[in-house]
Amino acid sequence: MTPDPQALPYRPGVGIVLINPAGLIFAGQRIDSPSPAWQMPQGGIDEGEKPRKAALRELVEETGVTKDKVEFLEKTKGWVTYDLPPELLGKVWGGKFRGQRQKWFLYRFTGADSDVKIATEHPEFSSWKWIAADEMLASIVPFKRALYDRVVAAFRPWLA
Repeated sequence: MTPDPQALPYRPGVGIVLINPAGLIFAGQRIDSPSPAWQMPQGGIDEGEKPRKAALRELVEETGVTKDKVEFLEKTKGWVTYDLPPELLGKVWGGKFRGQRQKWFLYRFTGADSDVKIATEHPEFSSWKWIAADEMLASIVPFKRALYDRVVAAFRPWLA
C-alpha cells in the first residue's frame, strides 16, 4: 500500500549548480536510469551537518571535484521542495519521505575538465557534460522540473 504523502516529511537535502567559466552547467547522466536522465549533483544532509558542508561533500562524492577547485557564488534564499511521483513514493529512502526539501548552492568550477572524476566510490553518473540552462531544464525528469525552474531562475544572472 502506498503511504499518504501528506503524512510524510521532506528529506533534507542540498543541490549544487556547478558552472564553468562560460556559465554552462555540469549535468550528469544518472547511472540508475534506463532513459537518458540528466541532473545536477544533489543529495541528503547528514544528521548535524550544515547545508553548505553537505553540498561540498555531495559534490566530491558525485563528481570527484574538490573544494579547492570551486568558488562559492550564491545560494538559494530559502528551501525548495519536490514531491516524489506515486510510482516512487514508498520505494526510495526506505519509504520515509514524500520528497526533498533542498538548499541549492552555486559554485564556479575553477579546475580543468580532467578534475571531474565521476567514477567515484559509489558512482551516480555514467557520463557528464557542460550544458546551457535551457538544456538542463529540458533534460531533467518531469517531477523535478518545477524545482529546477526555481533554481535556474534564482541563479539566472550567472548562467549561459
